Amino acid sequence: MSQDQQREEWAKQWGQVVARAWSDEAYKQRLLSDPKAVLTEAGLRVPADLQVQMHEATPTLLHLVLPPAEMSEAQLDAIYAAGGGPDTYGYTWSAKR
Repeated sequence: MSQDQQREEWAKQWGQVVARAWSDEAYKQRLLSDPKAVLTEAGLRVPADLQVQMHEATPTLLHLVLPPAEMSEAQLDAIYAAGGGPDTYGYTWSAKR
């Protein structure tokens, strides 16, 4: 499967997680408290050494992520494998690679 196909599949599965969280309060609370387990149960691969934090946005709360100054190829690959992409940190990784 190509990287584009992997991203499309991840986006589809993530969309299903979000839709369920919007309609099932107990599921949303589990997702917020134990995102790695919930994502894994949903079929999304999360590398064992990758920590995941879930935050809920609201109309009056915006979460911004300060990217690390440098990332190794292995770290970038782990984020891609977990479904992240160039927009995960708001900049294009290819410029950092």
